[in-house]
Amino acid sequence: MFEVTLKELNIDFLFKLFGTYESNVKLIENALAVKLLNRGDGLKIVGEDVSSVDNAKIVIEQLEKLSPVSTELDENTVNYVIAEVIDGKSEELSSLYSNCICLTAKGKPLKAKTVGQQKYVNLIKTNTVIMGVGPAGTGKTFLAVAMAVTALKEKKISKIILTRPAVEAGEKLGFLPGDLQSKIDPYLRPLYDALGEMLGNESFQKHLEKGTIEIAPLAYMRGRTLDDAFIILDEAQNTTPEQMKMFLTRLGNNSKAIVTGDVTQIDLPFMKKSGLIEALDILDGIEGIAIYRFSHKDVVRHPLVQKIILAYEKNDTKKRKDGEENQRRRFRTLK
Repeated sequence: MFEVTLKELNIDFLFKLFGTYESNVKLIENALAVKLLNRGDGLKIVGEDVSSVDNAKIVIEQLEKLSPVSTELDENTVNYVIAEVIDGKSEELSSLYSNCICLTAKGKPLKAKTVGQQKYVNLIKTNTVIMGVGPAGTGKTFLAVAMAVTALKEKKISKIILTRPAVEAGEKLGFLPGDLQSKIDPYLRPLYDALGEMLGNESFQKHLEKGTIEIAPLAYMRGRTLDDAFIILDEAQNTTPEQMKMFLTRLGNNSKAIVTGDVTQIDLPFMKKSGLIEALDILDGIEGIAIYRFSHKDVVRHPLVQKIILAYEKNDTKKRKDGEENQRRRFRTLK
């Protein structure tokens, strides 16, 4: 049996760690096969394996460092830190201790919640075109909007332009009632929500009226040159190759473009190639263009979302292997 005692832990951190019904403690205990005992002289970690005890010690130390920049230690955060420590990547967590992206309309500091998110934010700062690709819930669109709002507030750009392909209506929005804004609202609602949180609904509406924030379907980008702007293309997996080329060539002076999408959720008609998938191949390696691929570990929604994504990835891998095996069998039969 091995044990170690952590002394002088911050009392506020201990309240967060033990949380409601000691749920965070149970996560650590179950993941690392240890017991955490809160004693008068400190927090004691007990386990049958020295590496498990050491890992638990590192997890708690990292969580204490993250505690001041997090209002609470939720299940996502605890699970993420455990996974990073098990993978031997605990040093990378230091990038999450500070680096506030911006303040929300309610004054809450917005920070990256995973190392992957912080790397994505850093790429946005240092590149002209950024492609954020990954599963739902990784924050790729929300962080892009946060960076755009930050650039607007700092007067680095004069306009934010948000666009999204309305594939459900085939880019033909005429049958919907109302003016253009009313027609595209259902497709751009996630962008509205993000901007509302960053700016507050009243300020957001004022920016819309002034034209400093523009939201439009992708079809309305054709023929324009977008100068001095922060341009975000959301749900880019649903663009055609022609639409993607059209969008990327709208880029003007002192502008930045962020393309976000999830290649596992393509809604295009059958046999229609995704412009995002093509662009990832064509543009890889070009200076000034950065590609960041999020993983399931970057998901910051309900913890169950990570498990759902992993289950689908496992199923997709099995289908691919079965397909390859069927091809080999047919080839052997033909021979």
